[in-house]
Amino acid sequence: MTIEDRDDAYLITHALAKDTLSRLRDVETEQVAFRKGLVKLGRICGYEVIDGAMETEYVPVRTPLEETTGERVKGLDDVVIINVLRAATPFVEGLLKAFPRAKQGVISAGRDEEAGMNDDGEFPITVDYVKLPEIRADDTVIVADPMLATGSTMCAVLDHILADADDYENLFVLSAVSAPVGLVRVADAVPEADLLTVAIDDHLNEDGFIVPGLGDAGDRAFRTT
Repeated sequence: MTIEDRDDAYLITHALAKDTLSRLRDVETEQVAFRKGLVKLGRICGYEVIDGAMETEYVPVRTPLEETTGERVKGLDDVVIINVLRAATPFVEGLLKAFPRAKQGVISAGRDEEAGMNDDGEFPITVDYVKLPEIRADDTVIVADPMLATGSTMCAVLDHILADADDYENLFVLSAVSAPVGLVRVADAVPEADLLTVAIDDHLNEDGFIVPGLGDAGDRAFRTT
């Protein structure tokens, strides 16, 4: 099993996920390689969700020679992926390679960098756009954002997702890199969500950025500053 329980989160320890993340962290990785790396990491994480969290069922299969029994993943058509704009866009592109029939939602949410963190380590969050598909209680819901820092943005996003229902059976928050404080904040705010991440980094700096982190994933993927 390449998913480990780390109390406040589940850590994806697949060797290829760790290799890809290491390349993403490298300051010398340029825009195209960085964006492709996020796509690759999203695909790997999607396969890990399938392997570690989704059930299978036995089905009859007719081969060219005889009938036998095969195994199929249950619920692949009942997946909803929420893209937290903008950094999650290439990450979600990779997830869709694992879940090509998934319904998709988009939430544009960002923190007010100029306001800075308050005494509780949170940022004011602005949500500019929300477009969600119908989500059923038994759907597998994956909320994707490469960086989970203070947890402020993710908590605001989850508020919108849970506005109409709070009893989703399979709700996952997926990130590439997370800070301990953000994991704790989201786990406390939305205990029904399973938090999945490829790395739990050391701390946040005074500006609320993950250290060692990988920089601003949106800026690096889209070549903005």
